[in-house]
Amino acid sequence: MKAELRHILSRSSCLDVPVETLSDADDLYAAGLSSLGTVRVMLAIEDVLCIELPGELITFELFRSIDSLACALAPLVPE
Repeated sequence: MKAELRHILSRSSCLDVPVETLSDADDLYAAGLSSLGTVRVMLAIEDVLCIELPGELITFELFRSIDSLACALAPLVPE
């Protein structure tokens, strides 16, 4: 899951730093994730993982780090 999220972030987020330089716990907002970037990442996650994010899950904290994304998405992604 985290490898897929890193791939999505590298394609969609327009971060100020390469995704490869970030740890799973690094703050994506501090790395340059913008509000437009979060929307792009959200749409890419839904497309790539074939899921629809429930509205209550879409919060500032969801996009805080790769860890927070992986933790929140794990129950939604079929094995």
